[in-house]
Amino acid sequence: MAQGLDSDVKQMVLSGGPFGPAEIKQIINAIAEDFSQYRSLRDAVGEMELSESRSPADAVRMGVCQFLLGRYQSAIDTLKTGDGGALAHFYLARNFFALERYPEAIAEFAAAGKAGYPGDDCVLGKADAERASGNLTAAMASLDGLSGAVEQTADYLYQRGATVAAVGGNPAEVVALFERAVESDPNHAGALFGLARENDRRGNDDTALDLYERAVAQFPTYVGTLLNLGVLYEDRQQYDRAQQCYQRILDVFPAHGRARLFLKDAQASGDMFYDEDAQRKRDRASQVLNVPVSDFELSVRSRNCLQKMGIHTLGDLARCTEQELLSSKNFGETSLVEIRDMLASKGLSLGQFATTKPEPEPTFEPEFMSPDEQAMLDRPIADLNLSVRARKCMIRLGLNTIGELVRRTGDDLLECKNFGVTSLNEVREKLQVQSLKLRGD
Repeated sequence: MAQGLDSDVKQMVLSGGPFGPAEIKQIINAIAEDFSQYRSLRDAVGEMELSESRSPADAVRMGVCQFLLGRYQSAIDTLKTGDGGALAHFYLARNFFALERYPEAIAEFAAAGKAGYPGDDCVLGKADAERASGNLTAAMASLDGLSGAVEQTADYLYQRGATVAAVGGNPAEVVALFERAVESDPNHAGALFGLARENDRRGNDDTALDLYERAVAQFPTYVGTLLNLGVLYEDRQQYDRAQQCYQRILDVFPAHGRARLFLKDAQASGDMFYDEDAQRKRDRASQVLNVPVSDFELSVRSRNCLQKMGIHTLGDLARCTEQELLSSKNFGETSLVEIRDMLASKGLSLGQFATTKPEPEPTFEPEFMSPDEQAMLDRPIADLNLSVRARKCMIRLGLNTIGELVRRTGDDLLECKNFGVTSLNEVREKLQVQSLKLRGD
């Protein structure tokens, strides 16, 4: 239980005592330390909703608590019947922000400041809404307008880091700002999430996992934190933990589509039988097929012929038939025997995998593309700002640029571990913004 809280959350909400930022912070800390207190908060709100008489001050108290429960529209309706004070305006703003109604959120943050809510908090909330709405210039201007002690607070450092990241600023600066925010407040959910995501993007999975776990221990917990942590758990085949993350989202937001689909994927993966011995055999076979033919001492004629045919690995050879080799200029029976012996030494034969030849990728002809189109295809996939799950699929497939991505079909992507229809739709939507499509779409 949070220090200074003499009774449980339910009693505090229903007591009728003082209720402001300090008391709200106590409730948040109490639930973060003991999540069973979330049920107490829910029960208290339930009792308040059944009350036939409610003062304007009670309406503000109930609206704030509905916000903490994630009932944003109900909270807005309740707060509008409140006393019209600074606290009511501030939490109206936070509810509008949660519903992505950013212009209304900005207006309410301004009204909260005029009504006497701490001005720096209102400006930071306004900057957050401006950034989320895509008005990055305004967000940066709002932050630049702040000075003094606020610049050392976790809230300010987090907002600055998130805005620098959104404008495509120096990644090292972004990480440094998030790290300073966490140093200022080790329990700042936003800063922990931002720092975790930056490490996640760089493949620092262990560090990202630790930061995500610290972030989900806070209250209220970011939905994005739970989703990303769930994906990391799935990557480690910890499907029970992944399901717990997605279920926590659904407990508060039952209609959350992505969490519901991710939960189904995790449940299906957890139920699958995993044959480790068979997987080791497949891994060994894959290693053999990827051995370069240059590792073997071949005659100059054989080596030149294979190079001209675009054959670089034993797998390429095992997918090639004798007839295809013999049809190549200057490739005769002597070279054929040499190739057979080389493959046999690794337990392979010509034509063994002839039916599994990959479909040739379509060629791009830069001379028929505008400079802008060529530049777009050369941009890194990171510029699409994909979710963690989609981004990890790109890494597994070895895709680095947008051009490499659009050469793949939807089916190619769906074959990747933990990549489902939701992620595929996300990739398509991100490409559509750039007037691009996957191959075959």
